[in-house]
Amino acid sequence: MAGLFLIAVFSIFLLSSCDKDDLEIQQNFPFEVSVMPVPNDVANGQTVEIRINIQPTGNYANTDYFIRYFQYDGTGTLQYYNEPPYLPNDLYQLPTKQFRLYYTSASAVSQSFEVWISDSFGNEKQLSFQFNSSD
Repeated sequence: MAGLFLIAVFSIFLLSSCDKDDLEIQQNFPFEVSVMPVPNDVANGQTVEIRINIQPTGNYANTDYFIRYFQYDGTGTLQYYNEPPYLPNDLYQLPTKQFRLYYTSASAVSQSFEVWISDSFGNEKQLSFQFNSSD
């Protein structure tokens, strides 16, 4: 009888220690961004390829990544592969964590722009690009 009582108490202890409200799944993982080197100079009409890789510190399959940019010196266009060029300050979803952007110069002066990459949890990284005119 005492053995049956101990089994019952032990079972209650095991079942009560598995409270679903205490189970926490981490979804928010900060990330780093790596960029392959780009040229320092660009001519009017020339296109520069920018290779970017998002490296999260963990793995959560439902994280979405977004991109926006703003050009504050010179003129040009920035686009994802052969998609239409991005509009400044508009937010675009990125389909992959490893991708290429293409910047096409539209001026004969120095050009500077910033790119922000963010995730669906509010983490954000800023990248700055500056090209001197080779015209």
